[in-house]
Amino acid sequence: MAPADAETRILGLGDSLMAGYGLPPGESFPDQLQRALAAQGLAVEVTNAGVSGDTSAGGRARLDWALASDPHAVILELGANDGLRGLDPEETRRNLDAILTALGERGLPVLLAGMLAPPNLGQEYGTEFEAVFRELAEKHGALFYPFFLDGVAGDPSLNLADGIHPTADGVAVIVERIMPLVKELIARSETAAR
Repeated sequence: MAPADAETRILGLGDSLMAGYGLPPGESFPDQLQRALAAQGLAVEVTNAGVSGDTSAGGRARLDWALASDPHAVILELGANDGLRGLDPEETRRNLDAILTALGERGLPVLLAGMLAPPNLGQEYGTEFEAVFRELAEKHGALFYPFFLDGVAGDPSLNLADGIHPTADGVAVIVERIMPLVKELIARSETAAR
């Protein structure tokens, strides 16, 4: 339920980590983030444009549809499924670069959430994959949160039985850790609106 007096609209464009895979209604990242912002007196509507199983290519393909909510800012969380499938990091780079370029053309500030590749793909792949997010954030002047699952990945008490998707408590940890950057994103959106 969006706050009726929402002054800022943030689009959460992502995969199952954004969609809230396996979580009860109202416990997804966008839901918890919106409540946490409201608790701090910020009237922000966070739209959940997460699609489970989506790769960076899928997110790119549905970008225009996702932007129909007319957001003031975007949290971009894509790439986890690219890593899980071992896709070429250059393909991930091309897709995210295209998304960030399109958002930049619309004057939308972005918070890019990075992702790490599964360790079984090897160190070389992991290094190349991780660099994609950092380098694109720098190129596009996006706010950058290096690892969306920071503080949650690898902790059985904060993940569902699959060991990949966070529980509601895990999502709360993500929200708490990313909050300073979300506030900066809101500030940027207010500056851009002037």
